[in-house]
Amino acid sequence: MSSAVNRRNGGAGYRHGATKVHRPPPTLNDSLDGEVRAFLTDEDQLHTYDDLTKVNPVTPTTVLKCLQARYSVKVFYTHAGCTLVALNPFQPIPHLYSLEVMKEYHCATQPQEFKPHIYIVAEEAYRNVKGQVEPVNQSLVVSGESGAGKTWTSRCLMKYYATVAASSSVVKSQDTVERIERRVLDSNPIMEAFGNACTLRNNNSSRFGKYIQLQLDRCQLLVGASVQTYLLEKTRVAFQPANERNFHIFYQMIKGATDEQRKEWKMPHGESFAWLPNSEKTLEEDCFHETVEAMVHLGINAERQRLIFRTLAGILQLGNVNFSSSSDESQPCNLDEQSKDFLQRAAELLCVPAEELQTCLRVKMLKAGKQSVHKPCPQTECSMRRDCLAKVIYAGLFEWLVTFINNSICADESTWCNFIGVLDVYGFECFNLNNLEQLCINYANEKLQQHFVAHYLQAQQEEYVSEGLQWSFVKYQNNQSCLDLIEGSPVSVFSLLNEESRLNRASDAKTFRVRLEKELCDNANISWDKFSRLPHFTVAHYAGKVNYQIQGMVAKNKDPVPPELINLLQKSDNLLLHQIFTNKEDENLTTKGLSKVTVVSKFKNSLESLMKILHSTTPHYTRCIKPNPECKPLTFKKEEVIVQLEACGIVETIHISAAGFPIRIPFKDFVQRYALITKYSNVKSGSHRVDVKAASNNVLRQEVEKLLRVTLQRPKAFDLSHNLGSEKQNSWVHCGKTKVFLTQLMLDLLEDQRKKTLTRCAFTIQCCWLRYQRRRRHARQQSATLIQAAVRSWLVRRKVRRWNRAAAVIQSAWRKWRALLKSLAEAELDDAKDLIKESVPELNPVIRERGSVQLSSIPEPVTVRGWPMGLALATAPSITLSMTATGFQKMMSVMASLNLPSRRGGYKVETNQYTQELASIRAQPRGSVKLHCQRSPLLYADRKPVMKSDVKGFNEILLEKTL
Repeated sequence: MSSAVNRRNGGAGYRHGATKVHRPPPTLNDSLDGEVRAFLTDEDQLHTYDDLTKVNPVTPTTVLKCLQARYSVKVFYTHAGCTLVALNPFQPIPHLYSLEVMKEYHCATQPQEFKPHIYIVAEEAYRNVKGQVEPVNQSLVVSGESGAGKTWTSRCLMKYYATVAASSSVVKSQDTVERIERRVLDSNPIMEAFGNACTLRNNNSSRFGKYIQLQLDRCQLLVGASVQTYLLEKTRVAFQPANERNFHIFYQMIKGATDEQRKEWKMPHGESFAWLPNSEKTLEEDCFHETVEAMVHLGINAERQRLIFRTLAGILQLGNVNFSSSSDESQPCNLDEQSKDFLQRAAELLCVPAEELQTCLRVKMLKAGKQSVHKPCPQTECSMRRDCLAKVIYAGLFEWLVTFINNSICADESTWCNFIGVLDVYGFECFNLNNLEQLCINYANEKLQQHFVAHYLQAQQEEYVSEGLQWSFVKYQNNQSCLDLIEGSPVSVFSLLNEESRLNRASDAKTFRVRLEKELCDNANISWDKFSRLPHFTVAHYAGKVNYQIQGMVAKNKDPVPPELINLLQKSDNLLLHQIFTNKEDENLTTKGLSKVTVVSKFKNSLESLMKILHSTTPHYTRCIKPNPECKPLTFKKEEVIVQLEACGIVETIHISAAGFPIRIPFKDFVQRYALITKYSNVKSGSHRVDVKAASNNVLRQEVEKLLRVTLQRPKAFDLSHNLGSEKQNSWVHCGKTKVFLTQLMLDLLEDQRKKTLTRCAFTIQCCWLRYQRRRRHARQQSATLIQAAVRSWLVRRKVRRWNRAAAVIQSAWRKWRALLKSLAEAELDDAKDLIKESVPELNPVIRERGSVQLSSIPEPVTVRGWPMGLALATAPSITLSMTATGFQKMMSVMASLNLPSRRGGYKVETNQYTQELASIRAQPRGSVKLHCQRSPLLYADRKPVMKSDVKGFNEILLEKTL
């Protein structure tokens, strides 16, 4: 595959018919400058290049111009092949990271088609985990110099995964998912409050490195997380460079504490602390309430919070303790009254005896054999012991917080199977005074750059050649020589520094500089300024040269902790300090108080373990660029940016990405994942089933070629030739000796075809299943119909038989009952003992129609109110009717049936027979009437007929003999 230089040279020459002029041939630089000028002619279109691989030619100038044009229109993300370039705007852009934007990128079929964004990198890593393509675990490496925006980028990545990977439709686990999401996000404010500080180059600079593992289960849902930290800059607790600040948490306490808290912490208003410089400067990070709220969500209760803040307040009180030399060297250093007061406050807050604290700071204990000798410390050593106490307390408290956070958010190993790691380390630093901290920080950045070079720039090109691809090597800056200088074996800066630290003697900066110059003179990455008054050495890092001050470097590497200070903290009544230091192993201390394991050794070991994790995962790189050193919003300094671009190898990355294949999949994995495209294809490929595990490499290669041929013959595929050997085809895919090399577009095509094939298979399965269910449902319906018909028939027959039996019983009972009633009625109606024969006049027709009756004892007609007596009397044959009633009760009942007129203030009867317990009145033969009480056996006597209708039913029986 020819390089861009060869393509440009191929176009050079004379035009046909032109006059031949004797002039020197154009040089490569002249041709390149012409292409650059031609490219930069249309500046209005430079901001449209969302991927720098589209830039032609690729030079630092053209890349810089494109980034500057995009930055001017407030576009801060740009693709650079496999790397995402992020420019720090130095101002909030809320709409760029909203929840709607997250959902847009997460739900997109092809997120790469959207505008460049950090969410594209996050979604690509998340989909790689879902695709289960080896290696499944992913790592997102965020690099850049201090102030470039690495912490903000890492925060956005964690928020994205906490939102996307925690979305669950299972109601049962929703509370758990929300709790994990909240705790993962709440770990950020605490870690930044205790581990970040304001520096010259960044208001929220990470003073420690962290690698966060977001743990996912088999459904790719977030179930937990873990945090690994590296090299906390604990020296900042007791020493802050000029115009810089201490850790954020101290300023949060000063500005956010209540009056009660200030009283408890012995920090009255107006009190100044030596270890809190620039406290008048207000930052966005000075939010005490947010830190406390995050502690609550993580499960740090109020009592533990109180102990934490009391410990931090005690550290600040220690900073105001000053020592003065004693006139007698055999006596400890003196303390003025104000320092004694601050020492007393510190002792009360740390819950240790004040006298013992004062002794530990001013007197050291030496061991001579089995005896211990106490010796007063000089003023300088007293200050060092004070600073050491503050640093060891803060470092122990920070480690305890990290452990507590991990216990709070880390999931059990059985519940998660994959992870996505987010690496946020301190950026490359170069200050006026640089010491051991900057050397370790820049060493970490060198390791990350070397990982990028080894994984992408070097290993990828070497793999192209070994797999048989035609490739012209792209030159790049290899920083291996710088790493050999710092950590190499047998002699390096670290090895000499550790050796000097383990010697039982006072360290001399000039002597150590001479030794460095003697041992490392052959390495071109180190140099010395012989005319400098301060001993130092200069290292040529990948990002530039840095001068390191030797004075104090050995002492910092030793990091000695006097054993009497540890014993003092173990006796503390502060339960938190007691817990931190009681079970703390003392393996790092020798009998003379010198450290066996140095700071450099511990940091190197932890960094090596981190690199092993990165090598076992699929890395995704994001390069954060700082557009200007003053951190001014939307200000672009060309010189500042171009140095960073050259340092991180962006131009070389673009060259390799534009001409290479970022995706490499072994034949075995490729066939296992995409063989179904051929299996369910309509194109006749002549393929047969192959045992992937037992097949040879040549067989697998043939299957891969068939698979690619089938894929490319599909309609609406890319505009590629159907011939696998064509040049255009090789620009998208190449079959090596053991792997398939793909571009991102070719991988998208394969994934799209695989998805469509799976969709068709799923549709076929669904059709078969629905057909089976429909047939089964139809058979069940037929069976149910037959069963229901049989059951209904049996039920009807049983019901008819019961009805017939019941009807027979009812008829028999009714006949018996009717015969009984008839006999009783005949007995009552035929009783004529009470009849009195009287001549009764004929009834007036008018009165008869009105339902009245003429009584013999009353001259005027009497209206009958009762029933059926009214019917009987109204139809009587004579007007005058004689009635006979035996007994007072029956007589009153008869009178109550009649509407008798009131005479001479007499009473008027208005009630009828129903209220007087009169059941019925029966007409007797020959005009007589017989009364029946409610106990009469004639049940139908209580029936009331419809008044408007003719008399029917049983009333006819009553009137038969009367009429």
